[in-house]
Amino acid sequence: MNFRTRSVLVFALVATVAGGLAAQQAVKLPRASQHAVLTQTIGLTDMTIVYSRPGAKSRKVFGELVPFGQVWRTGANEATTINFSEPVTINGQKLAAGSYSLHTIPGADSWTLIFNSVDKQWGSFTYDQTKDALRVQAKPTTAPFTEWFTVEVPSLSTDQATVALRWETTQVAFVVGTDTTNSVLANLRAAIATATPDDWRTTMRAAQFAFENKVAGDSAAGWLEQSIKTNENINNLYLKARMTAAAGHRGEAIRIAQQAIGKATDKDKDEVAEIQKNIDRWKAGKQ
Repeated sequence: MNFRTRSVLVFALVATVAGGLAAQQAVKLPRASQHAVLTQTIGLTDMTIVYSRPGAKSRKVFGELVPFGQVWRTGANEATTINFSEPVTINGQKLAAGSYSLHTIPGADSWTLIFNSVDKQWGSFTYDQTKDALRVQAKPTTAPFTEWFTVEVPSLSTDQATVALRWETTQVAFVVGTDTTNSVLANLRAAIATATPDDWRTTMRAAQFAFENKVAGDSAAGWLEQSIKTNENINNLYLKARMTAAAGHRGEAIRIAQQAIGKATDKDKDEVAEIQKNIDRWKAGKQ
């Protein structure tokens, strides 16, 4: 075999190997534990949880696959991360806005939930306790079987959300608090203080927010009367009818609702239909 022939064979072999490696690198394979993202707005606070979802696959999970008493990445692959756009509380304890890795220490009777300030890390292998921003305790409960590790929000309100970690037949939940109602009320009071004399909308919006969020005291009624005094119209009269009905005075609510319809214009057809439905409900003795 001459030099030229040998060179051609070597080149062909190198090209074949290189091509094989390139083909391997080009093939994208799915992870065994799939990537997942949970986004939820709580009042005015955005919460984002990024995690991977391992499967139980007929294995005993907690106490065996995931040992008790050891730091766990709370999922698979990269450590689970959780981000809050505003300061929150976790089970009543304060946590600053920002992004955290969420580690846990499972136990038979109690779990430790860890919000660590180093949000980007692989698993919990480089976890550093000195970087913890917050630790809270939570109780595990029994839940219907879940094959794939899941993070969900089973309950939600203006001021808080319950976040549940579920896998196999175990659920661990914690409460994220936002104090949205008090923040919004402070902003509304500031807006009312600087409103123009002919602005009936700001006081009505404040009254509606206070009413719908069951704010204690007479703030809702006072703001609504101020709105009506500024400009009596179908919108604020309908809100007054709803508030009156909620207080148990359905007869008076019907009278005010009919007064609201009397203020309607051609563009208010949909609202008139809604008001009439409520009048019919109140006449039937329903709230």
